Amino acid sequence: MNVLVTVFLAAIGLAIGSFLNVCIYRLPRHESLSFPASHCTSCQRQLGWFENIPVIGWLALRGRCRTCGAAISSMYPIVEAITAAVFVTGYAIYGLTPLLAVRLLFACAMIVLFVIDLQHHILPNVITLPGVVAGLLFSLLLPPGWLSSLVGVLVGGGILYVIGEAYYRWRGVEGLGMGDVKMLAMIGAFLGWQLTLLTLVMASLAGSILGVLLIATRRGSMQYALPFGTFLAVGALLAAVVGDPIVSWYASLYR
Repeated sequence: MNVLVTVFLAAIGLAIGSFLNVCIYRLPRHESLSFPASHCTSCQRQLGWFENIPVIGWLALRGRCRTCGAAISSMYPIVEAITAAVFVTGYAIYGLTPLLAVRLLFACAMIVLFVIDLQHHILPNVITLPGVVAGLLFSLLLPPGWLSSLVGVLVGGGILYVIGEAYYRWRGVEGLGMGDVKMLAMIGAFLGWQLTLLTLVMASLAGSILGVLLIATRRGSMQYALPFGTFLAVGALLAAVVGDPIVSWYASLYR
């Protein structure tokens, strides 16, 4: 890995992470991403340029607005730092290739969906639906290839739709929202059907473990609604990084 390229990508990741924070805050509120400029959500004062420096601005302000003293969520620097780490990790895995750009775009979408679903229990169509189209288009020239991508969309969206419909007919309540269906279809478009199935397995396992822990610690019940899109985002990012070796290992068991 080239040190200068690594530092450059980390800086770009921090800047893009700052934009992802804007998306995370404004998309669920149906606000413009470009207007008004970044401001304190409590007193509405426009932020100075130095306050917008990723991570450093939050640390310098000690997590509070310098005008009204309102707390600034630690989620902001966390998202920025994670995005920078994702950019550097992506470079280490894919190098400076077209696939790196596609995977980073996908990762940024997963980060936004992770936090929005965690905070609001929604998965905005403005990300998932264009994501399906973008994944299919990229697959015409890059991995996983158009056929695996198309099957991934059908399998990913279809499986969750059937599960959700079956749960609704059995219990009379919605167990999965259409947002989850569209999100997994998007994952299928970018990663292909094999890694989509792996994503679903990992997300379901993580959700089950957390659900059992919440029940065991009496912090939730069988009716507690977990944000499944959050688990899908984590599963998809893991699948993109380590999924191919896992799939190859699993397939070798049947040879």
